[in-house]
Amino acid sequence: MKLYVCWGTFPAPWRPGGHPCANAHHALRDAGFDPEVEKVYGLGILPEVMNPTRKPVRELTGQNMVPVLVTDEGDAITGSKRIVEWAKAHPAGAAGTPGPADAADNPAGPGAADKPV
Repeated sequence: MKLYVCWGTFPAPWRPGGHPCANAHHALRDAGFDPEVEKVYGLGILPEVMNPTRKPVRELTGQNMVPVLVTDEGDAITGSKRIVEWAKAHPAGAAGTPGPADAADNPAGPGAADKPV
């Protein structure tokens, strides 16, 4: 799973609703994911020639705006609100959703992480 962001995932208390890239990142972390974060810098509203580092985002989505999530299945989800909704609907370890609680990732079997050591 990869999350494309602008400059980072820092909070932006001065921005109403928070920073979109941070909102997406925090929602994924809260849902139990640890996405690879790729900073693409630039500013989405600028033309392509002024945003060369956003080329991967353009190739995936046809536009410059971030955040963009690429799931393990290869689906691209654009926009922080959609990413937050996806994370809430697909928490890590839920049936059909890869994550740290998945039995395939835990040789001790499902629920073993919840048992005291």
